Amino acid sequence: MTTQLILLGTAGGPAPKRTRSAPAQAIVVNGATYVIDCGNGVARQLVLAGIPLDSLRAVGITHHHSDHNADYGNLYLLAWAANLERRVPAFGPPPLAEMTQHFLAMNRFDIDTRVADEGLRPLDQLLDPREIAADGVVFEDENVRITAARVDHPPIVDAFAYRIDTADRSIVISGDTAPCENLVRLADGADVLVHEVMYVPAVDAMVSQYNGTTLRDHLLASHTSVAQVGALAKEAGVGTLVLSHFVPTDADIPDEVWREHAAAGFDGEVVVGRDLLRL
Repeated sequence: MTTQLILLGTAGGPAPKRTRSAPAQAIVVNGATYVIDCGNGVARQLVLAGIPLDSLRAVGITHHHSDHNADYGNLYLLAWAANLERRVPAFGPPPLAEMTQHFLAMNRFDIDTRVADEGLRPLDQLLDPREIAADGVVFEDENVRITAARVDHPPIVDAFAYRIDTADRSIVISGDTAPCENLVRLADGADVLVHEVMYVPAVDAMVSQYNGTTLRDHLLASHTSVAQVGALAKEAGVGTLVLSHFVPTDADIPDEVWREHAAAGFDGEVVVGRDLLRL
């Protein structure tokens, strides 16, 4: 067995970026694909990565910010049009089940038309939303065991990181979080930690171009500076730290700046993530 991690999108924030796609990761094991987060364009990123859409086995949402869930329903809708025929569980915080029903209602005309005209199995039969509200194992099959841990991402209470354990690797996806001991515990001894990062010196220039009046306060309270992430990775004892969810995304900050700050106090390998990178 060889487990692969593919960074489908490494941007931070919901607005489309010129250099990176919205947050999403794929873990591929034995030809089966497990997707964590569904930012805008996730289905196309899977295709660009050469991953068949009908290989989906489960979909996880870390939290309900639009850069992480905007294409949750669309991933199913587009995979369904690309020959997905099996029921695929989705797990994430409330109101995942209600969101799923609203998505199906919004697309009812297209769904019913394709069922009648093309003979597709009803899309409703393929979606299986499972809401989570506590730490613990949230999904398990013959390839993976996925464990959730609540992280610190105010004002959202139900925000989770996920650990994916396979026969040959352990991979942790931080989601969005401020420095958080619960995440450190989840990542204890993991082979790979994919962690969000923010370069604080560039934040003021970014927020000056944004309509929201309290964005800076939110970013500083609920995200992790790249200068902090190395210490967290060291405390967790992970082998490789992968930087992703870059804030700011389009500030033309050199990779070496991200790497240098993240490597401070960390003895393992630091990877500056990019879209479609395989690890």
